Amino acid sequence: MTKSVIAIDGPAGAGKSTIAKMAAQKLGYIYIDTGAMYRAVAWRVLQEYTPPVSTEQIISVLDDINIKLSYDENKNMRVETNGTDVSAAIRTPEVTALVSQVAAVSEVRTKMVELQRAMAKCGKVLMDGRDIGTCVLPNADLKIFLTASVEERANRRARQMKEKGYDIDVEEIKKDIIARDEADMNREISPLKKADDALLLDTTEMTIEEVLAAIVKMAQD
Repeated sequence: MTKSVIAIDGPAGAGKSTIAKMAAQKLGYIYIDTGAMYRAVAWRVLQEYTPPVSTEQIISVLDDINIKLSYDENKNMRVETNGTDVSAAIRTPEVTALVSQVAAVSEVRTKMVELQRAMAKCGKVLMDGRDIGTCVLPNADLKIFLTASVEERANRRARQMKEKGYDIDVEEIKKDIIARDEADMNREISPLKKADDALLLDTTEMTIEEVLAAIVKMAQD
């Protein structure tokens, strides 16, 4: 029987969002990109303040922030923050550099988790992030921990950024990924870790098609 609620966790650059979106389409599920929600908060912070920013400044944008996820006619996800389409803006290096700090703020996580749990209640939902199986949806029908080597994650991210026109150095991306892993795994609030009942899927030597097939099989077993 196909699992009703699926949680996919994993470190930065593991390809969670890309694979989760494809798997959701294949299964006919609603895809909820939790990372995009945190990125939307980071984007909003950057509209108000110049880095480095404080925890108080991050919290200050929560009262009037409104995040909406939707899909266009081509099934591409659109992220709106207070009525502004920020789908592309939230993927910039500036937002990427801030998002771990934003996600570590307990007030931010409380607000996002509340929104995410409400979205999951409709069923046939696939959600990805860093603490979905351990915190947001601990009773998910299927939990997957998606990972890959640091080198492979850096190469994937570099290819992705170059396709968008950014001139990015792979070694700099590698350093950023290592720093984000450290921050995500050691934060006090909902640190990144594999849930005890999650299935481990190391994609270092796998193609996107192979990863997609593996997840669909897990969902249908």
